[in-house]
Amino acid sequence: MPLPDPKTAFPITLPNGSKHAGTVLLSAVIDHPKFDVGDFTYASDFSPPDDWASHLAPYLFPFSAETLHIGKFCQIAHGVRFITASANHAMDGLSCYPFPVFGHSVPEGYQPDTRNTVVGHDVWLGYGAMVLPGAEIGHGAIIGAGAVVRGTVPPYGIVTGNPGTVVKKRFDDATIAALLNIAWWDWPKDKIERAIPAIMAGDIDALRTV
Repeated sequence: MPLPDPKTAFPITLPNGSKHAGTVLLSAVIDHPKFDVGDFTYASDFSPPDDWASHLAPYLFPFSAETLHIGKFCQIAHGVRFITASANHAMDGLSCYPFPVFGHSVPEGYQPDTRNTVVGHDVWLGYGAMVLPGAEIGHGAIIGAGAVVRGTVPPYGIVTGNPGTVVKKRFDDATIAALLNIAWWDWPKDKIERAIPAIMAGDIDALRTV
């Protein structure tokens, strides 16, 4: 089963032969110094934007102190937003009003929060999910529709609600450890293609022998 070229912007071909503009491989359409995204990660939107980086992470600027890291093979649904550290206000004074940004120019180095946001490999972010500054989402996690995520999500955890809560894990601990050790997302493209039937069948023994 072939994978698309990771540099292809529009990986889905509709039955009429046209390309589906609402789904893009982000590595092919994002050119932003603070937005780091792995191969085969896609985003979908019912109203495709011209600028996917600012659409997904509206507070991430080229001069931001933080970086948004998203791994390979992630699946990002319509309405997902990453609220990165540049959005945060200082909270140690008597007011949260960002007085310094309204001077003649923003003072160099002024940013109260500089935490990176990190999303692992093979993470599914459901419709309307919101990822807050400094969140670290482990490989294979599922972020449910409308969930608001902060803090750390363990590998293969399932998160729902606001505040986002890990309600269960997708697999038992032994299977999770095996998947993290196998790390199929780091394999060469041709080996991953051979492994797709085992991945889709949930056959970890077959995956080990690819």
